[in-house]
Amino acid sequence: MTLDRRKFIAVGTAAAATVAAPAVRAQGAGKPRVVVVGGGSGGATAARYIAKDSDGAIDVTLVEPSRSYYTCYFSNLYIGGFTELEDIAHSYGNLAAAYGINVVHDWAVDVDRDARTVTLAGGAVLPYDKLILSPGIDFVDGAVPGWSLAAQNAMPHAYKAGSQSELLKAQVMGMREGGVYAMVAPPNPYRCPPGPYERVSMVASVLSRINPTAKILIADPKPKFSKQALFEEGWRRHYSGMIERIGPDFGGENVSVDPAAMTVDIDGMVEQVDVCNVIPAQKAGRIADMAGVTDGRWAPVNPADLSSTMDGDVHVLGDATSQGDMPKSGFAANSQAKVCAMAVRGALTGSKVFPAKFTNTCWSLIAAEDGVKVGASYEPTDEKIAKVDGFISQTGEDSATRKATYEESLGWYSGITTDMFG
Repeated sequence: MTLDRRKFIAVGTAAAATVAAPAVRAQGAGKPRVVVVGGGSGGATAARYIAKDSDGAIDVTLVEPSRSYYTCYFSNLYIGGFTELEDIAHSYGNLAAAYGINVVHDWAVDVDRDARTVTLAGGAVLPYDKLILSPGIDFVDGAVPGWSLAAQNAMPHAYKAGSQSELLKAQVMGMREGGVYAMVAPPNPYRCPPGPYERVSMVASVLSRINPTAKILIADPKPKFSKQALFEEGWRRHYSGMIERIGPDFGGENVSVDPAAMTVDIDGMVEQVDVCNVIPAQKAGRIADMAGVTDGRWAPVNPADLSSTMDGDVHVLGDATSQGDMPKSGFAANSQAKVCAMAVRGALTGSKVFPAKFTNTCWSLIAAEDGVKVGASYEPTDEKIAKVDGFISQTGEDSATRKATYEESLGWYSGITTDMFG
């Protein structure tokens, strides 16, 4: 993308200015056009809500290279043997058939904000009146010395679900007796704060059944992590002696790997491992950077409608955003998408826009029917999306409560995927 004068000024004054939304189209001017890039929890939800609630008044195009979407949430349960891969796979067919969305399976490779166009890898150029970017995450180059995407088959990240999930599960299942599974955990902020620790729980669940003398080693750059007391209580109860976490006080932030030798160096101590799950530092998906709406890592947005602080005709959702207190999660992206869809529909058709409210809950499975959760509600302020109140599971809960929490998560999964795909 060429950084022309308009984009340069927009980037330089991001904190102070937002490009004004266009006026509602005059009757007879043709349908307004919305292009959504990324078909996950944010993008699919936004596309569906704009299409269904505008009753055909807005032309909606969804650009997503994958024909099947694998949810990152519940992919850990697949690794643990609590669900099947096909259970977390979803098609885009219903969005086209039931809602008239133009679903294009291709890569978006450029955004021209002056011309208001998105260019696809196949050569097509899509004009837009409003652009919604929901590209998820990419990894920060060099975040873990010795690791790159070229090493993801030897040391999978499995933080984009699908084939990587299959690979990591196969590696765990194939570990030698008494072997070592190592995880290099990511620094803040990153997708799904409890995700790495739910994954450790699911790997421990598998190993406790098929390889009970195996060990799990976590190299963690963070002094604390989401639901820490709940996970550590669960690990002591279900997997006593199997899991060791090395935090920053003991070198957990000074880690490098050697994929060819299958070693992990933690502050100078080299560990030979059998499986190594590297989850690097993260940033907004590449198309957000190409569009010129990031600060170099994340995309700052206006709290009330998720519009970019650099261009009011571009909205950014979910994991890619810098928005305030909401975690990077599927539930958060889905909640943001509904607010964004309402704002976009209002700007393009004059429909009523209600004050924004956001919610989030993250469930985690520690062992069979031992589920925990954390969540909150949020409202926009002038500075950010701010937390209003919250809740979290408590240590010492009885088995009936934990089972009910797990069953609640199953209902939520069914609900959110229906909300995304209809």
